[in-house]
Amino acid sequence: MSLPPSPAAGTPGAALAQLPVRSALPALRSALDTAGAAVLCAPPGTGKTTLVPLELAGLTGAGPRRRVLVAEPRRIAARAATRRMAWLLGERVGDRVGFTVRGERRVGPRTAVEVVTTGVLLQRLQRDPELAGVDVVVLDECHERHLDADTCAAFLLDVRATLRPELQLLAASATTDAQGWARLLGGDGEPAPVVAAEGVSYPVDVVWAPPERPVAPAHGMRVDPALLAHVAAVVRRALREQTGDVLCFLPGVGEIARVAGQLAGVDAEVLQVHGRAPAEVQDAVLAGGDGVRRVVLATSVAESSLTVPGVRTVVDSGLARVPRRDHARGLSALATVRASRAAGRQRAGRAGRQGPGVVYRCWAEAEDGRLPRFPDPEIKVADLTAFALQVACWGDPTASGLALLDAPPGGALAAAQEVLAAIGAVDGAGRSTGRGVRMARLGLHPRLARALVDGGAEVGTRRAAEVVALLSEEPPRSYGDDLAAAWRTARRGGDAYAARWRQEARRLATTDGGPAREDGGRPQPAAGGTGSDDAVAGLIAALAFPERVARARGAGGYLMASGTGADLAGGRDGDGSRLRDAPWLAVAVADRPVTAAAARIRLAAVIDEETARTAAGALYAAGEEVHWADGEVVARQVSRLGAIELTARPLTAPDPALLRDAVVDGLRREGLGLLRWTPGATAVRERMAFLHRELGAPWPDVSDAALLERVEDWLGPELGRARRRADLGRVDAGQALPRLLPWATGEAVRFEELAPERIEVPSGSRVRVDYEGEQPVLAVKLQELFGLRESPRVAGGRVPVLVHLLSPAGRAAAVTADLASFWRDGYRSVRAELRGRYPKHPWPEDPSTAEATRHTSARLRRG
Repeated sequence: MSLPPSPAAGTPGAALAQLPVRSALPALRSALDTAGAAVLCAPPGTGKTTLVPLELAGLTGAGPRRRVLVAEPRRIAARAATRRMAWLLGERVGDRVGFTVRGERRVGPRTAVEVVTTGVLLQRLQRDPELAGVDVVVLDECHERHLDADTCAAFLLDVRATLRPELQLLAASATTDAQGWARLLGGDGEPAPVVAAEGVSYPVDVVWAPPERPVAPAHGMRVDPALLAHVAAVVRRALREQTGDVLCFLPGVGEIARVAGQLAGVDAEVLQVHGRAPAEVQDAVLAGGDGVRRVVLATSVAESSLTVPGVRTVVDSGLARVPRRDHARGLSALATVRASRAAGRQRAGRAGRQGPGVVYRCWAEAEDGRLPRFPDPEIKVADLTAFALQVACWGDPTASGLALLDAPPGGALAAAQEVLAAIGAVDGAGRSTGRGVRMARLGLHPRLARALVDGGAEVGTRRAAEVVALLSEEPPRSYGDDLAAAWRTARRGGDAYAARWRQEARRLATTDGGPAREDGGRPQPAAGGTGSDDAVAGLIAALAFPERVARARGAGGYLMASGTGADLAGGRDGDGSRLRDAPWLAVAVADRPVTAAAARIRLAAVIDEETARTAAGALYAAGEEVHWADGEVVARQVSRLGAIELTARPLTAPDPALLRDAVVDGLRREGLGLLRWTPGATAVRERMAFLHRELGAPWPDVSDAALLERVEDWLGPELGRARRRADLGRVDAGQALPRLLPWATGEAVRFEELAPERIEVPSGSRVRVDYEGEQPVLAVKLQELFGLRESPRVAGGRVPVLVHLLSPAGRAAAVTADLASFWRDGYRSVRAELRGRYPKHPWPEDPSTAEATRHTSARLRRG
């Protein structure tokens, strides 16, 4: 069926002649013929998606006949581009222009231009890297930086370099990093030519329309209802103030439906455009109106992939939905983000296609400059499991030899490779197995491919395919959170989702999805299978997401094998959910609320422990667990499914090495205060710290961090005997610390010499030195130093001791680090003061020659 022309389109011949990209065609042909690759920059509506492939294929009367493959990022865009090109030729879809998307193929023997999704192109490249019979590949909308599109580009460049140097490659985009793509597509150090086509655009006025009151920022899949109500109000305002149709950009299907409900009663036809919209709705939107004013609510698919005729006003919510990987919780999902400035320009440009237009932006002008310039490339932020399988099947598991605009993050790629290894898709070296190749050809995420391959053998291909189809496109919220119940609803449903589900289930049931053989041979799918809906749904979900099998942990909460806590979407009581009392769940869909400590379960199936163990067998582990908890060592024999503890019993004779490790862990977690620190122990540590500070190596660092790092070196014997906090509390740290002294070099014997615990003063007293501060301190009565001409020194004579001179009553009288100077300049005034207070004590005029004493003058005379 060909797409009906819009009223403004005129005849196909006239439309072809009017497309602005025609002026760039000579330069484009020359660039491709000369360099074999080129970048085409052309605004939306210029004909880059429709006229250029027809011209390159020689279907408009110019140039030789060639076969052209056009890759689009979305199914809706692939269908729309095909129908538009077929209309321009005055033909039906499937004649000289056809398309192939997942689950649908419309091509014929005369097809010269085939439009495919990037996912289909990846599958085709894996099966036939040479792309036999294809002369030109056009990567459309490459500025969107979808992961599949970037991967296709890398594979095609590899093909050009090794197998098909004559294969021509064109990257086409409305707005893109043209020079980056030119460098990527170029050869021999020369960038590929960049060809630009000017579009016919009219001025677009910007109206800033922020909400009157603050709204909560979008997080995960949640958008503040107050913002959606505001967007609906701005659409109503635009209908009052402007003429023509209104195109409103919203992040997803749920927001589109909500705003559509709030626009009930407006004097216009309200249409919804997104990837899940029925084909007749898509056709109606793309064909243009018939005199009735329209409001088109669309996702970002309408930024550049589709041309919606009749639009003179754009209302932009400023939001977009993109894939994200929550590494902290092990969840992959779509997330709502602020749209980039580049996306904002694209969206606004839709209002200036047929005449002067207006864009209403639902945010403040001051915020615009803080928006990101371009959207994040998916390869930087998304789950890379599917990408990792594709590059492994291509023969480059690390992707190091592929030409990519952005390299995959190492951590995300490693995590993806771990998943692939766990499901048997790659071997120990990261190379794809025969099983992995088969999974890659299913057109599914590897997790779902694993569920179809392994689940089909257990429950039958048809039933496994039906559940996998449910998981490949999340069912509407109205289907509920119980996967088995949602399956039954889809089977009897007559809505658009159910129709798409049936089509995908049929495709998967006839695809190579039976039990895998490592020799690469084609398996025989099982058609039957037994088991209740609950058992089948649970097994398939658990096979797809083994780290999300979850066990109840009380109060309505669950713990997933990944270690992430999870609650039912209705809260701890499940809001009446049938899942509420299940001891085990296989969680298929979960997200993370912005303020919640746990994930929120959106879709799950009831399972039993046996199913959990079967599906998540790679996560099963059993062994001795010895750890520090609540002040003591806990030793148990434990079996686990990931983070879920299955069984546990006390250990009577645990491994001594594990015991020591547990005690060390306790010390590191609770600190050195667990040990007994007597004043003597503290003094030893302070003396050691002084020598490390003043002399450095080999005198050891005795800070908390250093002592904990070397705890085995100085607490070894005691660690082997400790089992609890009380045992550590009996360990005298002062006796253990000297083990760190440099005994091996012989320097340890000088410890007392370099940092003496006490210093003998002229009176004969041995006075303790305080090493706590920056400088050692000797606090001693003044009379006991008579006759001592110079201040004592430590650290081999390098550091003078700070002398605190005390009165006979032990009160501070003076402080000096230079005793000779004190006797000369300070003693006289101190003597005058103390002589009056303590007349019974000796106060000689020349202390340097006087006899030192601890006693009074009378006692001194008695000898």
